Amino acid sequence: MIMRSEHPNPQFYRENWKNLNGEWQFAIDNGRSGKDKKMFLPDCDPSYFDKTINVPFCPESKLSGIGNKDFMLGVWYRRTFIITKKQLEGSVLLRIGACDYKSEVFLNGESLGTHIGGYSSFTLKLDRFLKEGENTLVIYAEDDPRQNIARGKQCDRYYSRGCLYTRTTGIWQTVYLEFVPKNYIKNFRVQGDVAGQCVTLSGTLCGGGNIKAQAFYEGKKVGEAQREVKGAFNFILPLSELHLWELGDGKLYDLELTFGDDKIKSYFGMRDIGLDKTGFYLNGKNVFQRLVLDQGFYPEGIYTAKDVDQLVLDIDLSMQAGFNGARLHEKVFEPLFLYYCDKKGYMVWGEYGNWGMDVCSNDALNTFVGEWVEVLERDVNHPSIIGWCPMNETWNDNNKAIHDHTLENIYAITKAYDPTRPCIDVSGYCHTRTTDFYDVHDYDTDPVSMREKYKKFKETGEQPDSFTKNRHQNYINGEPLFISEYGGIGLSVGDGAWSYGNASKTEEEFHERYRGLTEAILDNPDIYAFCYTQLYDVEQEQNGLYTYDGRAPKVDISRIRAVNTKKAACEE
Repeated sequence: MIMRSEHPNPQFYRENWKNLNGEWQFAIDNGRSGKDKKMFLPDCDPSYFDKTINVPFCPESKLSGIGNKDFMLGVWYRRTFIITKKQLEGSVLLRIGACDYKSEVFLNGESLGTHIGGYSSFTLKLDRFLKEGENTLVIYAEDDPRQNIARGKQCDRYYSRGCLYTRTTGIWQTVYLEFVPKNYIKNFRVQGDVAGQCVTLSGTLCGGGNIKAQAFYEGKKVGEAQREVKGAFNFILPLSELHLWELGDGKLYDLELTFGDDKIKSYFGMRDIGLDKTGFYLNGKNVFQRLVLDQGFYPEGIYTAKDVDQLVLDIDLSMQAGFNGARLHEKVFEPLFLYYCDKKGYMVWGEYGNWGMDVCSNDALNTFVGEWVEVLERDVNHPSIIGWCPMNETWNDNNKAIHDHTLENIYAITKAYDPTRPCIDVSGYCHTRTTDFYDVHDYDTDPVSMREKYKKFKETGEQPDSFTKNRHQNYINGEPLFISEYGGIGLSVGDGAWSYGNASKTEEEFHERYRGLTEAILDNPDIYAFCYTQLYDVEQEQNGLYTYDGRAPKVDISRIRAVNTKKAACEE
């Protein structure tokens, strides 16, 4: 049985596809000598591939069938698949959801190409080396999180520690084939215009011809437009009905794009977001962002949920606790998770796993920019994403001061690609002159202190000493204030627990501290968003509202919800 057999990306669905998840031959190559041994050849020594792995689960995970928690500097995957004569009449695309960190793909012994970055999806065309009948696909991945690469919350030591957890090596999202005609749609973007009651469609094509777009709402056609184009397209699709995407009610339109014999099924949401010095606005209404930190880790699958139910559970648990969204922390979440955020009306910040990467390094910056743009391109159409955060806590990596110019360039690239959403240059520390939200991370455990320190923050810009360490830019521009990490209140359920500050001794103490810290933020009219650390425990970090195994509540969730849903001062 193939686990994760569902189509991985409802925003880009073609009927003619083949899931390649399931059993692959597998080998660990710590000497990184596999290419010398020609492991990419179909007739290589079969003893090289001495293991079997369950894709798309990383080899560190239980669900992979490997369960090797040690460092794996190189890993190899191999499987075969059958191609028919009819399928060769068009083109065949290989899509890899994510493979950490540097990948090279071989087909029938020939290299198709490489990809750098463990978080973004990539596509390779197989036509050149594809043949009728059996084909051999080999994927090689190198990954060493102790080097200067983006690894997010993956630990750079053998044992997990603090807020760093089990590593992920190699493939961790679905691998699949798409069968397309010679002329096909490469990508597209949907940008809604609520005031104009229309969407702008743009994208790139392989070939030229007529492209037609049709929009539907609950099965009823509400829009149609088409153009004759070559290589690219950009046109407006008017809508006869307007249904707004709202919190808790993600009203989605179905979208069909037809280009010759190529058809893509997708969807979009119509919503308007705005940000100024008076707050964050969704469809013209001042909305307080009640967010929770979601790390995207799973006990059996590490970076990969075992099934769709487990994927969706985090959203449901968060909403039950009175949160209306999440920071998707130090990881790029898979498209299917974002689909359910879209569907349920759940706000999220699109982020990147920059930890482990020294952004002062030219090598790191060169690889970061390319992958970050791939993330933006893949996820820009999701209505649930209401902001971008390319960097998190980048202060003083490797004892070198962060260069403002680097961070400003990353901000500029993000805004150039997507000017419609707010962007935080660096969450928590080292803000430059270019950030849309001014956010801080504050793990103060004293509710009284938390309340007092922000009373005149917007007026004076004065910050506690813990904020000024290595900070380049003080609060001077009047940006909306976002307490984007706070709490981290420990409530241990086992030995070896780690949390921020002193852990609560009892559940009642936890509730009192949670209420005091959260109300200190909600009651401040100059604060427009918070993000509580965190939704659930992850391994030794035990400051979640739910346990890691089983996602069981550790505290009375109804009391958490009562605090979270209290009206914020900025909403008055």
